[in-house]
Amino acid sequence: MKRAIESFAIVALLSVSLTSATRASDHGVVGQVFPIIEPDLLATIEARLQRLQATGGIDRMNAEFAKRSEARVRRPKPVAGITAATEPRSWAYDPTIVIERDVQDQKGNYIARAGQTVNPLDFVAVHQALVFVDGDDAAQMEWATSQYSDLKAKIILVNGSPIEEMTNRKRRFYFDQEGRLTGKLGIRHTPAVAVQNGRVLKLSEIKLKGIS
Repeated sequence: MKRAIESFAIVALLSVSLTSATRASDHGVVGQVFPIIEPDLLATIEARLQRLQATGGIDRMNAEFAKRSEARVRRPKPVAGITAATEPRSWAYDPTIVIERDVQDQKGNYIARAGQTVNPLDFVAVHQALVFVDGDDAAQMEWATSQYSDLKAKIILVNGSPIEEMTNRKRRFYFDQEGRLTGKLGIRHTPAVAVQNGRVLKLSEIKLKGIS
């Protein structure tokens, strides 16, 4: 039986091959034929780098890169869409997450099971308030620094230069890179304050006097 199946398969394969061969035909050469030229990419890159090195181009590129990097550190890109608060607003943020897959330690013991809910505030306490402000807004900066000490809060800028503020005010400031915190917490206006309230974070956007 096995040999019969093998024989049938061979015959079928030969039949297909012969059929394809009989259908194929020589259509001649269509259009002009050009030789394929494949330059050595690495050699090309190396030659360009050597020219840049000889003309000082690499040093200029490194200097420009360092200058741009320093500028980004001193004044990060502002968080898009954040404006000064014109109305007070309060809400709660629940940081509870659902585990997507089982989590085990090196010995195979389960740390968490898929589908299990975990609230980080059950394990870590947020002792300092998180205060979000526009670093280029003098009123917001004055309000935040007068209301909160370094021990009481982390002042987080959504715009401006944290390094300049640290130099001028002799205290530490942070920056919400790419709006990760404000985006997660749902903050749309500043000043905004987040404090722990049990198993949630209580958030408030605050309207300062003189803002309409």
